[in-house]
Amino acid sequence: MARLVMKFGGTSVANLDRIRRVAKRVGVEVARGYDVIVVVSAMSGKTNELVGWVGEAGGALHDAREYDAVVSSGENVTAGLLALTLQGNGIDARSWQGWQVPLRTNAAHSSARIAEIPTANLDAKFADGMKVAVVAGFQGISPEGRITTLGRGGSDTTAVAFAAAFGAERCDIYTDVDGVYTTDPRITSKARKLDLIAFEEMLELASLGAKVLQTRSVELAMRYRVRLRVLSSFEEMDENAGTLVCAEEDIVESNVVAGVAFSRDEAKMTLVSVADRPGVSAAIFGPLAEAGVNVDMIVQNIAEDGRTDMTFSLPVDQVSRAQVAMEAAKADGTVNFHDLIADEGVSKVSVVGIGMRSHAGVAARMFKALSDEGVNIKVITTSEIKISVLIDRKYMELAVQALHDAFELEVARA
Repeated sequence: MARLVMKFGGTSVANLDRIRRVAKRVGVEVARGYDVIVVVSAMSGKTNELVGWVGEAGGALHDAREYDAVVSSGENVTAGLLALTLQGNGIDARSWQGWQVPLRTNAAHSSARIAEIPTANLDAKFADGMKVAVVAGFQGISPEGRITTLGRGGSDTTAVAFAAAFGAERCDIYTDVDGVYTTDPRITSKARKLDLIAFEEMLELASLGAKVLQTRSVELAMRYRVRLRVLSSFEEMDENAGTLVCAEEDIVESNVVAGVAFSRDEAKMTLVSVADRPGVSAAIFGPLAEAGVNVDMIVQNIAEDGRTDMTFSLPVDQVSRAQVAMEAAKADGTVNFHDLIADEGVSKVSVVGIGMRSHAGVAARMFKALSDEGVNIKVITTSEIKISVLIDRKYMELAVQALHDAFELEVARA
C-alpha cells in the first residue's frame, strides 16, 4: 500500500473545529487508498504557554530534560484528539508519541537530532488494518530513554524524516499559507505563488528568512529526495494546490531568480583596526561561536600597515552577546582591535535562483535596481545560487519591491 505523510501545523489544529477539518482531509487521502502518517504540532499558542510555565516553575536554569517532558505534551494532546476524531469518522486510527514509534534521537535536549526511525511498529499496525498513524511531532526519545524535543519547527523535520524512513510517495506540509511565493505577499501585491521550486532554492529561501518551511526539514528532504508539497489547510483541496518542492531535474525550465527573501532584524558589527595576521579570524569567530552568536555575512577590508577591519552581520538580538564576547576576547589578549562599532538598523535582502548558475549579469541587474531606488549597499555576499546584500532597514520593503520588479517575478517560469 502506498504511504503518504501529512503534517499539520499549530494554526491548522488550533481548536476542535479545525481538527475536524483536518480529519476530513485525512479521510480523503485514506479513501484514495493511502496508508497515512499524520504528524501534528501542538495547538496554536500552546507551546508558548508550556514554555512559559517551565520558566515560572524552573527558572532560567531549568532542567532541560524536564523542559522536554513538559513542552512535548502539547503535541500529545493534538495527536490523541485527532485520532479520536478520525475514529469517530469510521477510520481506524491510532495516536503515537515519539517514544512509542520509536523516533530515536541523540541526547541534546530541546535541540535533539534524529538518529533513527525504525519502521517495524507502524508497519505491523498498518498490516493489521490501521489506516492512519497520528504521530506527535517535535519529539523523540534519547539513548537514555528520556523524552527529547527537536527545537522549534521540529514537526516539519519529523514529517520529512517519516517520509524518508517509510518511503512515502510525498510529504504534504499543511500550513496557514497556500504555498511558497516569490516573496512575501504582504510586501508586494505582485508576489506570485510558485507551482514548483527546487530543493536548493527552498533551502536558501528558508535560511534567508522565508518562514514557510523549517530549514532542517528542507535539508533532510534534499538529502533523501523527499518530495514536499506546501499547501493551505484552509482552502479547498485540489490536485494542483500548493507548491511542490522537488529535485532540480524535475523542473524543465527555471527563471533566473525564483524569489526574493529578506531578514528584517539584522545588525552589522565592525571590529576596527584588527591585526592582519594568520589566525585572527579564528580568534574572532571562535569566541562568537562559543557565545552562541550566529554570524552570517563576513567582509574583511584590505590590510594597511598590518591592520584591517573585520565586518560581519548577526541577528540584532544577539548584538549585546557579541559585544560581551569580543570585549572579553580583547581583555584576555585573544584578539586586539581599536574599536567595535555596531549598527542595529540594517536588514538583509537576497535574490535566489538555480538559474543563476547559467546566466551572467544577475548581480549587475540587482545592484542597478537598488541604485535606481537610491538604496545604498553596505555588505555583499554571494553563492552559486544566491546574492545577499545588507542595507538600511528603512529601505527594506522598497528594495524587495524593486528586485521583484527587476527580475519580473510576477511572470511564471517559462
